[in-house]
Amino acid sequence: MFLTALALGLMPGGPALADAPLQLSVQNHHFTPTTITAPAGQRFTIQVRNLDPTPEEFESYDFKVEKIMAPHATIIVSVGALKPGAYAFFGDYNPTLAKGVLHVVPAGAH
Repeated sequence: MFLTALALGLMPGGPALADAPLQLSVQNHHFTPTTITAPAGQRFTIQVRNLDPTPEEFESYDFKVEKIMAPHATIIVSVGALKPGAYAFFGDYNPTLAKGVLHVVPAGAH
């Protein structure tokens, strides 16, 4: 039980989950904002709202996520703890238009 709690970040020393989801929207096949920031070493979520009348797929090879969004739908993407750096994301249905960067910074620096 202790190891499960530690792995889930429920005990001191485990990776914490950032408080509020990061906010993104996609409209006219573009992400807004195009740059988001998260703390290093913490799990976090991204809430993505598709404001378009067409589906889109939120994807990142860098932080290994792929999730389809129906038209006018909102999704929640869970991301594991990452090291500091820049991580690209894009809309797989419109990759030349829908793209952005997740900047992961040392905790307390964002």
